[in-house]
Amino acid sequence: MQKSPLQIARQGYQPKMPVALQGAVRLVEGEKTHSVADQEEIKKLFPNTYGLPIITMEPMSGKNESEPLNVGVILSGGQAPGGHNVISGLYDGLKALNPKSKLYGFLGGPSGLIDGKYQELTGDIINEYRNTGGFDIIGSGRTKLEETWQFDNGIEVCKQLGIKAIVIIGGDDSNTNACVLAEYYLQKQCGIQVIGCPKTIDGDLKNEMIETSFGFDTACKTYAELIGNIQRDANSAKKYWHFIRLMGRSASHIALECALQSQPNVCLISEEVEAKKMTLNEIVEDIVKVIVNRANAGLNFGTILIPEGLIEFIPAMRVLIQELNDMLANNEEFSSLDGDDAKREYVKSKLTPASCELYRSLPKGIARQLTLDRDPHGNVMVSQIETEKLLIEMVGKRLAVLKANGEYKGKFSALNHFFGYEGRCAMPSNFDADYCYSIGVNATHLIAAGKTGYMSLVRNLTRPAAEWLAGGVPITMMMNMEKRNGKMKPVIQKALVDLNGKPFQYLQAHREEWADPVTSYIYPGPIQYYGPTEVCDQPTRTLLLERGK
Repeated sequence: MQKSPLQIARQGYQPKMPVALQGAVRLVEGEKTHSVADQEEIKKLFPNTYGLPIITMEPMSGKNESEPLNVGVILSGGQAPGGHNVISGLYDGLKALNPKSKLYGFLGGPSGLIDGKYQELTGDIINEYRNTGGFDIIGSGRTKLEETWQFDNGIEVCKQLGIKAIVIIGGDDSNTNACVLAEYYLQKQCGIQVIGCPKTIDGDLKNEMIETSFGFDTACKTYAELIGNIQRDANSAKKYWHFIRLMGRSASHIALECALQSQPNVCLISEEVEAKKMTLNEIVEDIVKVIVNRANAGLNFGTILIPEGLIEFIPAMRVLIQELNDMLANNEEFSSLDGDDAKREYVKSKLTPASCELYRSLPKGIARQLTLDRDPHGNVMVSQIETEKLLIEMVGKRLAVLKANGEYKGKFSALNHFFGYEGRCAMPSNFDADYCYSIGVNATHLIAAGKTGYMSLVRNLTRPAAEWLAGGVPITMMMNMEKRNGKMKPVIQKALVDLNGKPFQYLQAHREEWADPVTSYIYPGPIQYYGPTEVCDQPTRTLLLERGK
């Protein structure tokens, strides 16, 4: 297989690690913990894994050794840069404890555990994937581990392979499943441990203990490069307004981080829209003001960042979507109607007056997406709604009115973009390569110590890697009760953008300056892997601001 020069060079990169993980390790237990909310309910559901202590890894003299350990690893959910390095760290950590240890990769995500589809990951395989992007070493999947028969199938497969522990690399839902699995296996006393690892480019798996999820750094740097390139082009050509939608349905961390790195003219934050109870028209008016102001200075170009989940955070749109979900679920009368116009009229006749007015104001293409394109549960597929096109059309109509009234003399030409898959499998930055490898090595020490129901923890991430702190945090500590599909369920609490936090406050303080006719663009350029530390090893701006740097 042919490789690029960078692929070949990166295979030889040795990730940096905390001092505590560079030799023999001892585990120090701290105070008992409790869940972030709904303590009594969570404790009742997780009697064996609730209240476990936080663990810290400390260096010690000598050498850690163990009996041979057979461990299974699962990649769960969407891809995130650095996943291969978690697996590389797991492999190296296990072999350091005992060369006879084995690592098995379950193929295609959690379903590989259920169906007994696996591959032993040998040194030759691992070496091909060190410091590379993607999840293609064993593949990923979105099967949820939540049924008793799935857990029992997993027990049988692990028994056949002599597996003592399963490591689940995933986001908040996947790690919630890891916690449920750990609890079940303890109840069954089957001797199988479960350890989670914090993955998601969306950045919404973080809390007082988990400073950031892996992949967020690389994905944001990848998107920020593209945004910077577009801004340089716009500033050169002196034309086009670029409306750029960015991944992040549940939270706006990616949009915020990319704004901090590139300083666009406008950056929408879903959480702010919700807090201010903004309407779609108010969002359009805010964008129009910036466009008119720049046009008055002869600048008919700019960039606007839009989080993927914006639609769901607009209160009136959320009500409309819920009404549509309720109305159209298993609605045979609607399905039997012939043609888009008939279906549109049917919908308008059933909506409440406020939702009907909003629905009528939407471009027909967006209205069609809201009513015709639905997921297997009958719900609107919000992530597929092209919000950037919706805003372009509405902004264009508003500017046409202003031009007719003599209040706008500029020229509005817009281009739309969606940056998502471009960042999920990028070659991991040095930060993610180091962080992920450390997470993997750290997980082996949790396993060797017999721990279960923990997430592998690496902290102090704004310091040099040698000064990072390693340990473990009980997954139950991050959980609360939320309604899912009509039922209250225990889940890891998602971290939304904190409007009182330093990253958002920095954006807020500089918005007018970035929207101003005096161009303030930053051009981040591509991810750098070799060179000065301040160029190659820096974490995200979000993390630096949160830590007061």
